[in-house]
Amino acid sequence: MALKHAKPLDVIDLHADGTVRGTDRSSSLLRTDRLQLLMIVLSPGDVVRQHHVDTEFTIQCLTGEVSVDTPDRACTLTPGRLVALPADEPYTLMASTQASLLVTLLRRI
Repeated sequence: MALKHAKPLDVIDLHADGTVRGTDRSSSLLRTDRLQLLMIVLSPGDVVRQHHVDTEFTIQCLTGEVSVDTPDRACTLTPGRLVALPADEPYTLMASTQASLLVTLLRRI
């Protein structure tokens, strides 16, 4: 079944749990020609192994605590904090607690 994406001007409930979205891990909330919003939900100790995105993006912590590690830097995100990563920057995520993240990607056309 294809994911149901919000459309521009739709209100997205960032507090909805995974059962409302149909996933307990992550979901794509919005996808347009230029923008994509993803919700990532992590349990304590979960690791998103190193990978990269081919465009600039931000990771915003909505709940919990998550470590964001790159080859040159590490930072900890807590609610209300975000970090911007450049295109092709390898990174790893590790959750210290139950956490939810909002990822905003600029898409290439």
